[in-house]
Order: sequence, then structure tokens, then C-alpha cells
Amino acid sequence: MSHGTTDIDALMRMAPVIPVLAIGDVAHALPIANALVAGGLPVLEVTLRTPAALDVILAMRQVPGAIVGAGTVLNKDQLDDALDAGAEFVVSPGLTRKLGKAARKAGVPFLPGVASAGDIMRGLDLGFDRFKFFPAEAAGGVGALKALTGPFGDVRFCPTGGITQATAPAWLALSGVLCVGGSWMVPAGPPDPAAIEAAARAAKALCA
Repeated sequence: MSHGTTDIDALMRMAPVIPVLAIGDVAHALPIANALVAGGLPVLEVTLRTPAALDVILAMRQVPGAIVGAGTVLNKDQLDDALDAGAEFVVSPGLTRKLGKAARKAGVPFLPGVASAGDIMRGLDLGFDRFKFFPAEAAGGVGALKALTGPFGDVRFCPTGGITQATAPAWLALSGVLCVGGSWMVPAGPPDPAAIEAAARAAKALCA
């Protein structure tokens, strides 16, 4: 996928769920990515929460059909590291002016985090209108985001944080939500590819 600031919207529309992955062992990268893609979830967010994360991104890029990005990107240095590792999009839990400008300059699809009207307005000032609503449940849940979509009718969101297979439909029903982020498909520990693929199929079916 070519880098371009318009591509984040296309990425958000590819599947109803973006798996949010914290992987500590690079040996787990290929079986997890293969299972998620086979289950219909091609957009994979690898969080920079483990020392192995950049190697995991490199490994997952080998999986046909996978679109691999970096999550938990907090500053320009991490943005640069993620791009060097081949990240095809970047997600942040928040937004600073410096990080936003760096992402725009790099031309990478960027999904910054917001939790309030002020956050959204600062993001709009920097030219962004696609956001991660984070932490979704702790920031007020479905009711909070529904209220925010009123004054920001052209903005679209990917709520992430505390969402499950059971609660995802309520989020996806909101007019401003294109997809949700979730980690429930991939439990901690050695991966069970069959179980991960089944969970991915169930998540994919949320938009059916």
C-alpha cells in the first residue's frame, strides 16, 4: 500500500476490527499474522510495548495480504524506527504537534488518539480527521463518543481500549465509527493459530 495521508480512511474500512498486538517473542509473529489474515482481519497494529516489536513488524510484513502498522508510537524517534522497520501505518494513543507534523511530513497513514473535544479540535488544526478514540471504555464508553460525534460530524473514529467481541457491535453501530481496535482475538502466551483464526472470523462477521 502506498503511503499517503488519505489512506488511513481506506485502512479503517478494510475490516470492522483492527487487532492490537503486544508480542514479546518474534517467533510468534508469523503464526499470529497468518491466522488473523486467514480469518479476514488484514490490518494489524503491532504496539511498540515490547523489545521485539520492531522485529515483529518486519516479520509480519512477509505475510501475504497483511498490512502491518505500529501502535503506541509516542514521539518522532519511535515514528522513524517504525517506518524503518516497514510499518505501513502508525497509531498513537494521543497527539502532539511535533508527532503530528512528523507523520504528515513522512506521508504515512496516521491514526492519532483523542479522548475529548479539545483533542479532536487540536487534531483538526493539524489536518487530521480520522482518530483513535482511546481509552474507549475508560473515556466514557459508547455514550461519550456518541456525544462527540454530534459537533464533529465529518470526523471518523476507531475506538480502542477495553472493547470485546460482545461490546464491539454497540461501538460499530455509531455513525462516526469505521472500525474498532481490540486485543481479544490474540490472548497472551504461545499462539493457538486455529483459535486465533476462529476469533478473527467472528470479529470479521461483526460487519456482516
